[in-house]
Amino acid sequence: MPRAAIFGGKAAPGYFMAKLINAIAQTVNQDPGVGDRLKVVFLANYGVSLAEKIMPAAELPEQSSTAGLKASGAGNMKIALNGALTINTLAGANVEMAEEIGYEHIFIFGLRAEKVKRLKERGYNPWDYYHAYPELKLVLDQIAEGAFSPGVAGPVQTSGPRPALPG
Repeated sequence: MPRAAIFGGKAAPGYFMAKLINAIAQTVNQDPGVGDRLKVVFLANYGVSLAEKIMPAAELPEQSSTAGLKASGAGNMKIALNGALTINTLAGANVEMAEEIGYEHIFIFGLRAEKVKRLKERGYNPWDYYHAYPELKLVLDQIAEGAFSPGVAGPVQTSGPRPALPG
């Protein structure tokens, strides 16, 4: 079944990421192997007015944040009203959603807030995961090397000032 992956966000704070998603979208959307089976779209300046137009078509919304650190999910409540399965972390409005609609109607993934806290106390190091899982390492390396975002000058930086993207 053909799918569209739609990303939305405020363009100003994440301008680099917005342009990077657009570059990835261009690569995916022009790939003859993908054809008409997958399209990627980034909606800049995502807000209520735009959400009202796209939410009725959502089937699998995901608005993830780290449990216990940042709220998310208010948009998921609106999408759930249209019958979409919510896929999310147990944070913010998703906690109330799960309690009200039942855990069988929401797909929760990731750590719960208490486990996030314990992980941070033990000393979380994302590089441990990067080195432990070869497929994850391969995908992250390809993204960093620009395999999905032609036109990005050099590898994607993980810290410091972001390089300028074309366009």
